[in-house]
Amino acid sequence: MTTPLVSSSHTLRTWARHSGHPAAKLVRTLRRTVLTAHLPVIPGVHRGLWTLWHAGRGLLTTLTRVLWWTPMFRARLEAGSGRHLYLYGGLPLVLGPVRVKLGPECRLSGQVTITGRTHGPAGAPSPYLIVGRNVDIGWQTTLAVGRKIVIGDDVRLAGRNFLAGYPGHPLDPDARARGLPDTEDQVGDIILERGVWLATGVTVSAGVRIGRGTVVAAGSVVTHDLPPGVLAAGVPARVIRPLTADRPAS
Repeated sequence: MTTPLVSSSHTLRTWARHSGHPAAKLVRTLRRTVLTAHLPVIPGVHRGLWTLWHAGRGLLTTLTRVLWWTPMFRARLEAGSGRHLYLYGGLPLVLGPVRVKLGPECRLSGQVTITGRTHGPAGAPSPYLIVGRNVDIGWQTTLAVGRKIVIGDDVRLAGRNFLAGYPGHPLDPDARARGLPDTEDQVGDIILERGVWLATGVTVSAGVRIGRGTVVAAGSVVTHDLPPGVLAAGVPARVIRPLTADRPAS
């Protein structure tokens, strides 16, 4: 229930924002002046302060990455994984019983999420993410491992990619309403062969294999296997053209 005080405050703000009355115009001017107020720039002083602040922030970020983020994340990986890892922007989120093997010389955003399916068959091995050498995994990318995701050497994953190895919910609406997990037929491996590049916002469905060196354009949804050495795009993604003359398009 709206109180008289709240109603009056809302009425006053509406009047101040939209009224043509001189007093309302004065209130708007004063508000704008207060919101945009700042000290004048002092040549040489503020530029120097900005440089010091920027250098200090960079040093703090580097120390945090070296002393905290990287060893913490490597402790979650398989033993010996993640040599020469460059982890930037924080600590990736790892959820569920997922095993992670990370090759050397990888670069990984701290805003990456790695999840493992929690409702597999009894006795089945834990979901397994295998990442090769010299792989980039960009900002807000999610790797949802149903059974296995394999990312080959030299792969580039741009921001907001989604490798959907499992959906998390069943297709049947009654089963979803009861909170039941996804079914085995909805789960599948995802394999990205060496040199694949997924541009920003690409989604890859369960059971898909993308061939060596293939590039998938931004915003595409890959629902079936793609051959090596092609440019693919669309929803669903389809082959646009071969990337080299000596490789077939399909």
